Amino acid sequence: MNLSYDDRQLLKELCEQHGVSQEKVLKLLDTVREYEFKDRRTGVYDALRDILRSDPSREVEPSH
Repeated sequence: MNLSYDDRQLLKELCEQHGVSQEKVLKLLDTVREYEFKDRRTGVYDALRDILRSDPSREVEPSH
């Protein structure tokens, strides 16, 4: 997801204030965006549920 520096900083602050994983929020937003223009959104709730149930500490950061 392409967020500006300011948007990322705001998201980081909000996630810290509310004890929410920033990585999960970004994944949720990406997933919603993936389904946004599909004719049918079958599976979006399952995908969102999987993200919410995932453990971000077990995920590996992609190397660039």
